[in-house]
Amino acid sequence: MLLYAAQDEYMARSEYLAIMKKFGTMRPFSNIARAEENHLAWLKDAYAAYAIAFPSDQSAAHLAIPATLLEAYKAGVQAEIDNIAMYDRFLATDLLQSAENKDFKVLFTNLRNASENHLGAFQNQLSRY
Repeated sequence: MLLYAAQDEYMARSEYLAIMKKFGTMRPFSNIARAEENHLAWLKDAYAAYAIAFPSDQSAAHLAIPATLLEAYKAGVQAEIDNIAMYDRFLATDLLQSAENKDFKVLFTNLRNASENHLGAFQNQLSRY
């Protein structure tokens, strides 16, 4: 779960940075890209707490940059929907129901909640089209 979360957060950050490189720096991409840095820092802390090496960023090999800004907003919406679903799946596992994994449950809940905020920001931009 930690590996999937780290790679997913890397992917989101890389995608939003690439979109801004193509279309210019703008909200909500700029705010959310910074938030992804925070999410990666939270994950790094979890890895460090368990003395696990943090994975390297493999996202560049998987980027697909939308052709238009409208497509970029739609991609942002879908990426956050997928991210929320991933964290919901993690949170539903028996593994995260045990007291010994409370820290992971809190971490994944916080990451899911942040994605819900990001989703709202992208939906707000999409509604302007």
